Amino acid sequence: MRNAACPRCGSSGARSSASEAPRLSDTVAPAPRPSRLRLLEPVTFLWIALIAALLVLVAGPLLKMLVVSFEMQETGEFTFQNYLTAYGRQRYLDALRNSLLLGLLSAAISTIIAVPMAWAVSRTDMPGKGFTWAMVLAAFIMPPYLGAIGWILLAGPNSGWINQVWRALSGAEAPLVNVYTFTGMAFVIALHSFPLVFIFVKSALDLISSEMEDAANILGGGTWTTMRRVTLPLVWPSILGGFILIFLETIALFGTPAIIGIPARINVVTTQLWQFFEDPVRVEVAAAYAIPLLLITVGLIGVQRLLLARKGFVSQTGKGGERREVKLGPWRWVLFGWCVLVAMLAVVKPLAVLLQASFAKAWGRGFSLDNLTLRNYQFLLFEHDMAPHATWNTVWFSAASATIAVVLALLVAYIVVRRLMRFGEALGFLAMAPFVIPGIVMAIGFYAAYAGPPVSLYGSALLIILAFAARFLPIAYANSQAAIRAVHPEMEEAARILGSGRLHAIRRVTAPLLKTSLLGGWLVVFIVASRELSAAIFLVGPRTRTMSVLLYDLTEQGNFEVVSAFGGILLVITMAIVGIGMKLVGRDFMLRRE
Repeated sequence: MRNAACPRCGSSGARSSASEAPRLSDTVAPAPRPSRLRLLEPVTFLWIALIAALLVLVAGPLLKMLVVSFEMQETGEFTFQNYLTAYGRQRYLDALRNSLLLGLLSAAISTIIAVPMAWAVSRTDMPGKGFTWAMVLAAFIMPPYLGAIGWILLAGPNSGWINQVWRALSGAEAPLVNVYTFTGMAFVIALHSFPLVFIFVKSALDLISSEMEDAANILGGGTWTTMRRVTLPLVWPSILGGFILIFLETIALFGTPAIIGIPARINVVTTQLWQFFEDPVRVEVAAAYAIPLLLITVGLIGVQRLLLARKGFVSQTGKGGERREVKLGPWRWVLFGWCVLVAMLAVVKPLAVLLQASFAKAWGRGFSLDNLTLRNYQFLLFEHDMAPHATWNTVWFSAASATIAVVLALLVAYIVVRRLMRFGEALGFLAMAPFVIPGIVMAIGFYAAYAGPPVSLYGSALLIILAFAARFLPIAYANSQAAIRAVHPEMEEAARILGSGRLHAIRRVTAPLLKTSLLGGWLVVFIVASRELSAAIFLVGPRTRTMSVLLYDLTEQGNFEVVSAFGGILLVITMAIVGIGMKLVGRDFMLRRE
């Protein structure tokens, strides 16, 4: 009897028997298992070193500070006494309350200053937009403590220029303005913080179409009603983000509260922390006092996200819509006058009085030929023991920390964007963590972790460089992440197909495409590191003082002529770096951040 044919394929049953039919496992080669030798590639050791670096720069100092806050200094035993000491006196509680109020007032003043300026530059036909941009950039570049010195010369109650003119014109004895007050201190801080709100709000306004505003106008809404009811609600997240950022920067600021607040007997958290580092050093109490500051920062970031998650802020027309300037008529000159007033208060007047004082024998004698001298600059450049050394320290500390931050940020951003590691997002979190850590808290963490045995790095250049690199790592990371996302991985993959290793492909293909963005990020980190005081004041030693720390020391001596000259040198160095950045990267290299 013949074998029955298979009804599906027509083949005989004998030929389709299980013993003769080929199996899938016989025709398809099994996928090769990854060789364990690949774990020994150089790139693997690089990733391990990167993880270790982030732990040393970010996680280690914070964990050490937390541990120290619960340790008894003499025995190392667990205790809550440090917290009881830190918050057991009314003076310490008053300092915390003053810091919170100062942050709220400075952030509010900054928002009032910046939002009309941002709206005028982005959405209206106001003249002088280039001038306004230049003044915002100048206010951003000027170190806050240098602006505070300028306002002491302008608004000191006894010999400030404004009060001298007021007394001469009115004959009154009482001063017109007094910078040595709580409101005066908040105002001075706001004059150098408002650029953050300005940049946030203007960037948001630049992406909003005019169609919704046009619809409001058609329905009878005037220019000011439309701006208040339509435009500003769309940029509310940016306004809130800028407000919170300035609040956090203010409560962690040391320079201005020390220069103005200490003579005015206004104690804040940062100046109180500085007193804990006076002899004898009580780092365990300082750590306990700083922990709530860290918790406040993290809590505010969380509150911001919750508030923004409860409501959508979206322009339904899309980012490709037309954006037309709002015609203000005569009101455009009112807005321009507001911008000029802010520029005078934040930049022109402080710089003018600092320049006059730097070339004066006695700054209070006014502008006269017999009062002019180059002696202040000669003293700093050729006779002062620490000034040239502090200038060199500032340049190379800033350059080294910027290089470390950019290299680490580039590698972390590459891992996160290209999804090369299972826990790559954790590295990205560590790289951004210093954003929510006040600089003064970071400095105390580094002091607790690395100042004493076994490493004993207190006062060393290495400790300062590492602290600066950690402090400004988020700036470099945000810049690197945006740059890598803009580069398609196809060219890099092509190089690897042709036999190039991953590191070689990064160095020869990816890095050259990113060099402009990386240079911009490096310059920004260099600039902010060169003016950093809040972290440096806790970590410098006798031979590692930076220009910002030496400026503070000179201010305590009361020689404002020498202080102004040294501040001028710092500004010249900063402006030179900004000029190089504009030449190599573009005019907006300090503002192109995501």
